[in-house]
Amino acid sequence: MRALVTGGAGFIGSNLVDALQARGADVTVLDDLSTGRRANLDDALARGARLIEADVVDGEAVTAAFAAARPEVVFHLAAQIDVRRSVADPARDARINVEGTVNVLAAAHAAGARRLVFSSTGGAIYGEADVVPTPEEAPVRAISPYGRAKHAAEGYCALYEQLHGLSTIALRYSNVYGPRQDPLGEGGVVAIFSGRRLAGEAPVVYGDGLQTRDYLHVDDVVRANLLAAEREATGVANVGSGVETTVLDLVDVFAQLGGDDPFEPRFEPPRPGEVRRSCLDAARAAELLGWEPRIDLAVGVRDTLATLAAA
Repeated sequence: MRALVTGGAGFIGSNLVDALQARGADVTVLDDLSTGRRANLDDALARGARLIEADVVDGEAVTAAFAAARPEVVFHLAAQIDVRRSVADPARDARINVEGTVNVLAAAHAAGARRLVFSSTGGAIYGEADVVPTPEEAPVRAISPYGRAKHAAEGYCALYEQLHGLSTIALRYSNVYGPRQDPLGEGGVVAIFSGRRLAGEAPVVYGDGLQTRDYLHVDDVVRANLLAAEREATGVANVGSGVETTVLDLVDVFAQLGGDDPFEPRFEPPRPGEVRRSCLDAARAAELLGWEPRIDLAVGVRDTLATLAAA
């Protein structure tokens, strides 16, 4: 299989590249290295992967990259993922997350790709949902330009399927964590807490710490992408654990991993606009993709902490 991974030098993307190569895929990465790191791809490049440095907003560069790679399957992960930055500069967020996705879709269609798997978001699209865990049919209540842009990009994926026959699926992730993670996005709290645990510093908790998130290990997300590439299912599918975890629960997970300090949290005022509860119902992914999460949070956090300590 010839695969092209946009954002392949990033946290999730580089883990996906490794998994694709393990399956014998010929992999091309398109990444502008603005947030992704070349070091994440050192092993993959040594194994024969190709890196094309380009911005998804540059339509001509994207088209040229796809024409050279001739991918059968495209995994579109390149994105602006910082919610606070999207609020400060919504036009930039839209250029990357909407216009960039349109450029990737157009290039995939022109290059003859058979399938595109789009990395979307659950919590940022659903906002304060009436039903938790939240199914795909829940109304869109995005409270940030990031969530609105991701939802718009999903619409363009569906449009390219309708107009051009390009098979697409959008995977709405919960809060992804794991090795190579930068402390961006909701899932970034695991990376932040890992750093503080190793440094012997107290974790910072905003508000009362009872807000909930749905944490999912990157290996489970990678497996969802691989299954989505193989199947014919289209539309959107949640990819989450289905388990609500409070911030204080997460602190306890870290506290139980050992260390000389008790890892007692330091409380700060709540951050405005923060969703109180976020957790995804992934029954559709189980039905259509045969996917279910496998990695328990305590095991995944231990793995993440150990990887960071060894770095």
